[in-house]
Amino acid sequence: MRVHVADHPLITHKLTVLRNKETPSPVFRALTEELVTLLAYEATRNVRVEPVEIETPVTTTTGVTLSKPRPLVVPILRAGLGMLEGMVRLMPTAEVGFLGMVRNEETLEPTTYAERLPEDLSDRQCFVLDPMLATGGSLGTAIEFLFKRGAVDVTAICILAAPEGIAALEKATEGRDVTIVLGALDERLNENGYIVPGLGDAGDRLYGTV
Repeated sequence: MRVHVADHPLITHKLTVLRNKETPSPVFRALTEELVTLLAYEATRNVRVEPVEIETPVTTTTGVTLSKPRPLVVPILRAGLGMLEGMVRLMPTAEVGFLGMVRNEETLEPTTYAERLPEDLSDRQCFVLDPMLATGGSLGTAIEFLFKRGAVDVTAICILAAPEGIAALEKATEGRDVTIVLGALDERLNENGYIVPGLGDAGDRLYGTV
């Protein structure tokens, strides 16, 4: 498993505003989209392409286009939805699937309650969107779900992660082709499984507590 922490002043600046508990939901949503576009730039560095010949106003030249089958972007509901627009803005021809997962607040174990994905992901590159890599349970389950359907490599984009989540995910994905792209690697998890210093519950900050 490869872990890449995107070290860029703009990412750190946007993260600082997201962490602030006084930042209202509309600003939080807008900044999340902007931040994810920056992270997606790093995450798609190895996206597969193939040559294509085009005509410019001056001459004929060879460029590249995304290879088929197209990459699949998979936000983990509900908080991952807040990251989707920022991702497809950079890669608009990608296909989109969905995984609905919820964490039991007592056991911290994830449960899948909904999925909308192709039955066959053979030879597909997949990009999973999950704002917080805390215990690693939800993301690990989602990644395994994709590999079982035939995905060949999976890249997860997370705004924040805790060392405990990274360690758990590395163990859960041993032998798999997995890359994790982070906005920041924080200090630790607290006794409730929240990232410290973190930014709170990303879903609640994006959409409210209902």
